[in-house]
Amino acid sequence: MIQDKGKIKLTNWEIVSVNPNDKLWDWKNLFCFWAVSIQSIIGFSLIASLYLVYELNFLVVLLGSLIGSLFVYIFVSFIGKPSQKHGIPFPVLLRVSMGVRGARYISLSRGLVGIFMFGVQTYFLSKSFGYLIRIAFYSFDSSILDHDIFMMFFLGLNIIDWSAFIFSLILQVFLFSKSHTFNRLFINFSAIIVYLGLTLFLIIIVSEHYTEVLQSFKDLLTFDNIFSKDSIVPTITIAGTIFAYFSIVIVNYGDFSRYVKDKNELNKGNLSLILNLIIFSLFSVLIVIGADIILNKNLDDVSRILTNPTDIIGKFDNVLLSITVLFFILFATLSTNLIANYVPSQNSILNFFPNILTLKSTGVIIALIAFPIGIFWMPLLSQIGILSFVDTMGSFFGPIFGIIIVDYYLIKKQKLVNKDIFSSANNSSYYFSYGWHIKAIYSLFIGFIFSAATIWNADLRFLQSFSWFIGAFISSLTYYLLASR
Repeated sequence: MIQDKGKIKLTNWEIVSVNPNDKLWDWKNLFCFWAVSIQSIIGFSLIASLYLVYELNFLVVLLGSLIGSLFVYIFVSFIGKPSQKHGIPFPVLLRVSMGVRGARYISLSRGLVGIFMFGVQTYFLSKSFGYLIRIAFYSFDSSILDHDIFMMFFLGLNIIDWSAFIFSLILQVFLFSKSHTFNRLFINFSAIIVYLGLTLFLIIIVSEHYTEVLQSFKDLLTFDNIFSKDSIVPTITIAGTIFAYFSIVIVNYGDFSRYVKDKNELNKGNLSLILNLIIFSLFSVLIVIGADIILNKNLDDVSRILTNPTDIIGKFDNVLLSITVLFFILFATLSTNLIANYVPSQNSILNFFPNILTLKSTGVIIALIAFPIGIFWMPLLSQIGILSFVDTMGSFFGPIFGIIIVDYYLIKKQKLVNKDIFSSANNSSYYFSYGWHIKAIYSLFIGFIFSAATIWNADLRFLQSFSWFIGAFISSLTYYLLASR
């Protein structure tokens, strides 16, 4: 793209339109993308809890999960198409509806949430590295961990914990700041290796108790009252829960769909989300059931069922198994942190300072902000209810999505002026009022008020799982009424 350099103030070669020759993603890459989106400790625990702990009909849970994932598929198809077609990431696409300056600040809300969660996830990632370091030391000398140097703590962390956290932070910034090509390869490798790890773990868990596991699984399959009135509310709630889990990646899905070859590959790849959910659900349920049987627990005593993979391996007196599972947990956490937190933060910051930043300098900024978040997570941040603030910031995501979709499909009829997306000239198409599109900003905050109300209004908290939908609907309707005139 060749333009008058005097008018270009918004260009960074990491966020410009992707060269068609660099669009290498196909449906298999998107299958891996959706795999790593769900292959996390949180995802494992959520799925297992829905099926086992809440005493719901297995098929009701499956139906609700499929409905939730179907809505995710529909929405990512809408948001992914313009980025795939024009080769631009989420913050740049946002310029079209919010204005070239408004998009800098609005997209930063996604970046700040991403950095915060990146810091928190890095803390939990470092715990796995810490476990591996302790196992290595213990194998070398069973008494070495009793030395004074390992008994000294600062902010709740000893020297092993500090070393593991700093290593985790540096490792991620080093890996994720290379290129989008490396990120694609890492996502593919992680998805495959984690599924292989789950298969191995499942084989180990159920190999000696195949009959009991199969019977317990069959007991969960009951076809009674699947479509009864009593099942409607649980089904809707589960659908909302599953959608809420994936909603964090919907609004910035264009950061990845921009690299997809064509819309057919995009559609097939998005459908693989549903397949991944089914596969991962089966792994989660069977592993939890198998572990419960091996540990001689009573499946009927749901309060005693372990749904966290880290807790499960902690109950097995098998060092090799622990090391193997921790290895796979590391890959799962790394890849999830990449797509859900790091890349969205990276592109948002690049869009905020497009003239001066690179992938590496952006990585340094993310690391510097994430460092205190991760360090203070357990002793301070997790104790003061800061997640409510983070959820409030996330209340912008649904409204942002609604405005982008209405603007692109209904107002602009899927036509963009590519050269003006990267221009801050007064007469450019997306300059609006000094770089701000007032109608879009107004609609955004109207939707945000309704979305955030489900968090802060005690009478509306039962709608919190649907806050994304509520914000998207209100903002899209408001924007359409304002912008279509």
